[in-house]
Amino acid sequence: MSSRDLWDSYRSWLYDNRGLGFRLDVSRMDISMEYFERLCPKLLESFEGMNRLEAGAIANPDEQRMVGHYWLRAPELAPNAEIREDIDSTVRRVLELAGRVHRGEARPADADRFTDLLVIGIGGSALGPQFVAQALGKDDDRMAPHFLDNCDPDGIDRVLDRLGDGLRSTLSVVISKSGGTPETRNGMLETAAAYRKRGLEFGPHAVAITQQESKLDQFAVERGFLDRFPMWDWVGGRTSELSAVGLLPAALQGIDVSQMLKGAAEMDVATRVPRVRENPAALLALAWHHAGDGKGAKDMVILPYKDRLALFSRYLQQLVMESLGKEKDLDGTTVHQGIAVYGNKGSTDQHAYVQQLRDGVNNFFVTFIEVMREREGDGIEVEPGITSGDYLNGFLLGTRRALYENGRRSLTISVEEVSPRSVGMLIALYERAVGLYATLVNINAYHQPGVEAGKKAAASVLDLQARVVKAVQQRGEAGGTCEDFAREIGEEDEVETVFRILEHLSANPARGLAKTVEGPACDAVYRSI
Repeated sequence: MSSRDLWDSYRSWLYDNRGLGFRLDVSRMDISMEYFERLCPKLLESFEGMNRLEAGAIANPDEQRMVGHYWLRAPELAPNAEIREDIDSTVRRVLELAGRVHRGEARPADADRFTDLLVIGIGGSALGPQFVAQALGKDDDRMAPHFLDNCDPDGIDRVLDRLGDGLRSTLSVVISKSGGTPETRNGMLETAAAYRKRGLEFGPHAVAITQQESKLDQFAVERGFLDRFPMWDWVGGRTSELSAVGLLPAALQGIDVSQMLKGAAEMDVATRVPRVRENPAALLALAWHHAGDGKGAKDMVILPYKDRLALFSRYLQQLVMESLGKEKDLDGTTVHQGIAVYGNKGSTDQHAYVQQLRDGVNNFFVTFIEVMREREGDGIEVEPGITSGDYLNGFLLGTRRALYENGRRSLTISVEEVSPRSVGMLIALYERAVGLYATLVNINAYHQPGVEAGKKAAASVLDLQARVVKAVQQRGEAGGTCEDFAREIGEEDEVETVFRILEHLSANPARGLAKTVEGPACDAVYRSI
C-alpha cells in the first residue's frame, strides 16, 4: 500500500472512544471487506450468545455452571437478587477490611500495623494480582506486596527469607477456589511453618479467599483467620481479578479498586455494542480470526511499550490460552484450537526477539500497547527537543512500520495512562474478546479439561512415589535398582517414572535415600539411610 492508502485504511478501521481514552487500530491486520462481511454474521451470533451468557445461561455444561464475571462490575445484571447482594457485600467487605488494616484497627499481635502483604495462590489466583500490583504499585503503597505462586521450595524460601522478621507485620492472603489446590496448600503450610518458627500464630495473620465450606474455608475457621471472602462457582480463576481474588490484594496495597471496577464496567458497555466496527472486542476477535485463519495458525505477541505493563503478556497467556486451547469443539469434533501468547515489553524487545519478528518465520501477529502519557511530573530532554518518551514512541512506531514493510501484521491499542481505570478496561476488553472469538470458532472458553488432566496425572505420580519409598524402606541396606522397585510394586510399565522419582529423592539427603552408581545412570542402586 502507498502511504496515502495506509492512512485511509487507518482512518477507516480506527476505533476511537474519547470517553474511555481508548483507541484500537486494526488497519495493519489487512482485513479485507470480503473477509469482514463473511465474518459479520458469525459475530452477530456471538453477540447474542454473549447476551445469553450475561443473562445467566449455563455456559459450562461439564459442571452445570453459569459464567458471571461480567456481573462483578455490574451486579445489577446478575440473574437473581442473591448473587447481586453477594457481589455488593463482598466489595463492601473488601473495602472495610482494607480500611481497618490501613488504620491499624486490624493489626498483628507483635506490631503496630500490617506493613507487608503476602499473596499465596497460583494461576488466576496469582497472575491477576501480580499484574495489577506491578502496573499500579507506587513507592508509597499502603502495604508492600509479595507473592508465592508456585511450590518450588527454593522459590518459597527466597520470598520468606526476604520477609524475614517482617513476617510479624505481614498479612497473608491465601487464595484457592476449591481449597485443595496443592501448590497453594503447600505455600500456605510452608508460610504457616515460617510464622511458627518466629513464635507467631498463622491464623491472626491470614485471610482466606475460597468457596464456602471448602477445605481452605474449614482450615481458616479452625485456625482463626482474620477474615474469609468468597469465590463463587460462576467465576473462573482466569477471570477472577475483579472479584475478591484481585480486589482484596489491590485494596490492601492501596490501589483504588472502585476505579478498576468502573473502567471494566465502562469497557463492558462499549463491548456490548452489537455493531462490529463500533465494538473493540469484536474487532479484536475478528483480527485474531483473520490472522490465524480461525485455526490459531499465528501466535499473539504482546508488546506493551510501558514497563508497568510488562506482566500483561503473562496475564493474557492464561486468559487466552486456557480459554481457547481446546481439543474438541462444541460438536465434539477434534479441532485442536488455541492461540499461543508470548511477549515482554518495548523497547526491550528491540534488543531481544524483534529481529526474528521482522526477518524470521512469519508465524505471529503483534499487539502493540501504547500509553500516551510519558510519566508523572516533568522530565528532561535527552537531546534538544527530545525526551526519553519520544524515543519510546519512536521505537514503537518504527517497529510497527518495519514489521509491516516486511509483511508482518500488527494491531495497536492506545490508552491515555496506566491507571486503575485503564487497567480495568484492558482486563474487560480481553475477557470479552476471548468470549467472542470462542464463539467464532465454536469452542467452550469456560472449561479446562487439560488442566484437570494434569492435576490427576500429578496425583498419580505422588501415589506411585509413596509406594516406591515404602519398597525402598522394606529393602533396607540391600537396596535395589529402579527396575527392582518397579517390579516389586507391580508397576513395570512405569519404570521410567520410578527412576525419576528415585533420582529426585536421592538428590535431597533429608528424604532418607542414597544411591550408588558404578555403571550407567539407569542402573544406580538406591537404599534407605
